[in-house]
Amino acid sequence: MRFRGFNFLIGMTLAATTISVGQEAHPAVKHATAAATSPASGKEMFMSYCASCHGKDAKGDGPAAGALKQAPADLTSLAKQNGGKYPTDKVTSVLRGQASLMAHGDQDMPVWGPVFWKMSQGHEELVQMRIANLNKYVESLQQK
Repeated sequence: MRFRGFNFLIGMTLAATTISVGQEAHPAVKHATAAATSPASGKEMFMSYCASCHGKDAKGDGPAAGALKQAPADLTSLAKQNGGKYPTDKVTSVLRGQASLMAHGDQDMPVWGPVFWKMSQGHEELVQMRIANLNKYVESLQQK
């Protein structure tokens, strides 16, 4: 009888350890250099830079979303959350790194302004074009 109780205790300890180790495993975000895209195509930039976290439909369910400390925003509801008006200036400030959002600017999710600056080799007009076109594309995804 003692032997069965001891085996049960050992089995439960192993099961608890296995479960807790499995829960601690958190997918890692792979960091890579951003691929060059056309500054004229908001959709191409979104698919290259944003969809991995925000999802192809911008609902916040991209393949890398589970690896982030904070869930990505549903970008299709920005206008709805702002009284029906798309917050162009706020999105611009987020992309430029001027807004303080927990998910942007940390090691999981880059602030795109400096990335676009580097890609554009310091040409501010190209940075502005990228941000404006990406912003227009996100605006086109808003829930009706």
